[in-house]
Amino acid sequence: MKADLKLRHGGRILADALAGHGVRTAFGVPGESFLPVLDGLHDLREKLKFIICRQEGGASYMAEAWAKLTGEPGVLFVTRGPGATNGAVGVHTAYQDSTPLVVFVGQVGNDFVDREAFQEVDYRRMYGPLTKWVAQIDRTERIPEYVSHAFHTATSGRPGPVLLALPEDMLFSDAAVADAPHFRTARAAPSPADMQELERLLSGAKQPFLLIGGGGWTGQAINGLRAWAEAAGIPVGCGFRCQDYFDNRHPNYAGDIGIGVNPKLAQRIKDADVLLAVGERLGEMTTSAYTLLEVPAPKQTLIHVHSGAEELGRVYRAALPINSNYEEFVAALAGLKTPSWKELSRSARDDYLAWNSPIPMPGALHYGEVIAWLSQNLPEDAILANGAGNFASWLHRHFRYKGWQHGRRTQLAPTSGSMGYSVPAAVAAKIAEPGRTVVAFAGDGEFLMNGQEFATAMQYGAAIIVLVVNNGMYGTIRMHQEREYPGRVSGTELANPDFAAYARAFGGHGETVQRTADFAPAFQRAAASGKPAILELRIDPEAITPSATLSGLRAAALARK
Repeated sequence: MKADLKLRHGGRILADALAGHGVRTAFGVPGESFLPVLDGLHDLREKLKFIICRQEGGASYMAEAWAKLTGEPGVLFVTRGPGATNGAVGVHTAYQDSTPLVVFVGQVGNDFVDREAFQEVDYRRMYGPLTKWVAQIDRTERIPEYVSHAFHTATSGRPGPVLLALPEDMLFSDAAVADAPHFRTARAAPSPADMQELERLLSGAKQPFLLIGGGGWTGQAINGLRAWAEAAGIPVGCGFRCQDYFDNRHPNYAGDIGIGVNPKLAQRIKDADVLLAVGERLGEMTTSAYTLLEVPAPKQTLIHVHSGAEELGRVYRAALPINSNYEEFVAALAGLKTPSWKELSRSARDDYLAWNSPIPMPGALHYGEVIAWLSQNLPEDAILANGAGNFASWLHRHFRYKGWQHGRRTQLAPTSGSMGYSVPAAVAAKIAEPGRTVVAFAGDGEFLMNGQEFATAMQYGAAIIVLVVNNGMYGTIRMHQEREYPGRVSGTELANPDFAAYARAFGGHGETVQRTADFAPAFQRAAASGKPAILELRIDPEAITPSATLSGLRAAALARK
């Protein structure tokens, strides 16, 4: 036997493999299908923490948010069958958000396979469309190989989730194997010819626009792109739920391109002669349902930079497609000579400032004013997490993100539009960054999809502050309902608990806020409590978006009919 071979059971081999790839934190719900892994993690608990979650959906969101914030691959453990199906929601989020995630799922033993044994699922068929790679480790001695492959795949090109199934008998078996070294990510770079063509296209541009977003960025790349944009004076917009990629206070910042985009910003993109899109897939949300650019050949001269070669030309035929990692691209960009478009940026900035200001809304609690107060008073490095729902549109429109801080993100939100994300993401963020303020924004419907993870916050002392925006309905669906079937309310009403009492039942801090003036003192008390906290914000159901009311939508729909 070679000196570097170690006889261990499969669970310990896997735990050692994770530690060898630099994993510091894993999330999951325990299951008997991977007991040997839990045993292996016991010996490594000082260097690799296993966060015990309350439901696999919440655990999967935590792992995804951890990866999005830290830049490290997220790690998730779920048990077979029900655990695997529950955890799928975070895997889909990681896929659409281009987040590196390595998922381990318990599986029946090889001696029971294909009998529809207890909780048996064919994960290749189930998870194939939701991941970059799915495999099953049938031989204990191949664990280091498979795990190494998983980390390389999750982080290469366009980042994303991978999944490995773990048959029970494989984990319990012993093998003498060596550990694989830490993964190294392959990094594509632009060619000199690409950059020469880019310089030529930009040199003739009169109305260019820079659009940034997507996954796979680093703080160094973000800072470098900001410096180039500032020197060039080019107006900058951020893709859907990537608003923290560029300091919203910067004179070049023109706004976010997502749901409820500023009409003037949308027109500016349509009128651009050169559109430089870096990192963005140019999916449905960021293109306003594929209307800002014509399919397949945009009128704008499109320069599309993406780390995943498969994304270039997927929907839009770019005048210049560049397959590159973003650090390498930004480094090459710094040497280009371009005109200055500072006057163009001033005009775009004026449009943004007018759009950013809160407008009056029905009710005693003006949610837009709450967001504006938070924007002005939260620490610059505060992390904001939100799920999906109309409540998030106020946050997107009125909060000014201060950019990445300490090389990490300040915004955690699912571009997949997945509900239930806010609380688990905030818990993961506070565990990763205990010294930073972390605020979760949830609708009343969204909160109760994963509100049980407030218990996880309590268990680990993760003092998050959750704002539950309560209007007694699934607001987004009600909005569409009033537009399409005015006055015919069906399936969207909610009977809610006392959310502040919910927090106190766990031992946390809870308050109910019903007037705008009462919010700031309540938030300050929540922050001073040092506990996980919930502030329930009761807003008027009429206030369905930052600029529309339910009755207004209904009246407009009836007039059309």
